[in-house]
Amino acid sequence: MIVHLKENIRKESAVDIANDISGKLIYDESKYIIITSSKNNILPKKYENKVDKSFIIDSDIQLSSKKYNKETRKVKINNIEVGGDSQNTLMITGPCSIESKNQIEKCAELLKENGLTTLRAGCFKPRTSPYSFQGLGLEGLKMLSDIRDKYGFNIISEVKDASHVGDIIEYTDIIQIGAKAMYDHGILRETGKQKKPVLLKRGFGSNLQEFVQAAEFILSEGNPNVMLCERGIRTFETKTRFTLDLCGVSFLKEHTNLPIILDTSHAMGYSYGVPDLTRACVAMGIDGLLIESHPNPSKALSDASQQLNFKEFNDMYDSLKPICKAVNRNLI
Repeated sequence: MIVHLKENIRKESAVDIANDISGKLIYDESKYIIITSSKNNILPKKYENKVDKSFIIDSDIQLSSKKYNKETRKVKINNIEVGGDSQNTLMITGPCSIESKNQIEKCAELLKENGLTTLRAGCFKPRTSPYSFQGLGLEGLKMLSDIRDKYGFNIISEVKDASHVGDIIEYTDIIQIGAKAMYDHGILRETGKQKKPVLLKRGFGSNLQEFVQAAEFILSEGNPNVMLCERGIRTFETKTRFTLDLCGVSFLKEHTNLPIILDTSHAMGYSYGVPDLTRACVAMGIDGLLIESHPNPSKALSDASQQLNFKEFNDMYDSLKPICKAVNRNLI
């Protein structure tokens, strides 16, 4: 249940009501909102005169549900917008990991040549093997910050664990929560306590209910700027890295009010399949894409097989433009 209190209700009273009905309290613009478990769907009569309106929702997909808000949320990322009525499809690209100043400068030039706005690169890498490249850490974040200052790009990078959430918040414009951290409540709650946009990736063993409920942790802390990222799930198939769940994307579009980003690089795991998958995603009218590109993928220190070289990226990018036009989207 979601309860909008009247605007004249003060914080002390709102806290008392939330405690009494075992609810989570957030402040949204000019009013307090209380969210309770979906199992708690009866508002005590003694509070009816303090309530503006309430919403009974049959699952704990609540703040993110279209039963609560029919329109897709608009997320503002500095000078651009995704979701809402923007009709924008955001192209986020860059290497899996930042490796050097020279490498990231070349990636920045690729974005500049194509008029793109948002650069991705990992600094804290949650690798499967402890012996693999773990990222440049804070040094990499500072390099990305320098690139932002020079080119004006929006920067997105991944938070690996709660120990460096503050650094990611300070140095980036979009906080990425990766598939392996989707269940990390420390990260979810900490990123929910500030307003910077968060891109939440689906865990590769998570169903859609679990995925969206992870987003609810961020929303219920008061941060409305959440985007969902489908990046493939683990199935019985062994010929691709994961299986991109476009059926799940249809569900998310129909039932949630959050912008949806597609990561075809991690889903496929091999560069040859990324362009075709990406074209299919764009045809669905989604809000954004996360594509890995690298000056020399064969030399990449992480996920070498799935990153596009610059010619491959440019060819794919050009092929997306007529598809965007056909589905009335702006590729930015």
